[in-house]
Amino acid sequence: MAGHGTPHFQNDAGHPVIEVGVTEFMCVGANPPFDHPHVFLDMGDDGEKVCPYCSTLYKLNPALGRDETSPAGCTYLERAA
Repeated sequence: MAGHGTPHFQNDAGHPVIEVGVTEFMCVGANPPFDHPHVFLDMGDDGEKVCPYCSTLYKLNPALGRDETSPAGCTYLERAA
């Protein structure tokens, strides 16, 4: 997935809320092998969205960059095989 256009986020630590800097993104759950289907989420005008698989609440924080999260460390980075 190198160079994908849609940011991907994960929640290994089980945070109830993750702030992101975009309204359209992919949630992967936890890092593999504990991930769930990689689902596209769109906040629309609501500014927040709950993942239907892992129940993580994502909230828009416009102060964050497209690959930044609060708490930090929730950006999914694909590991080389």
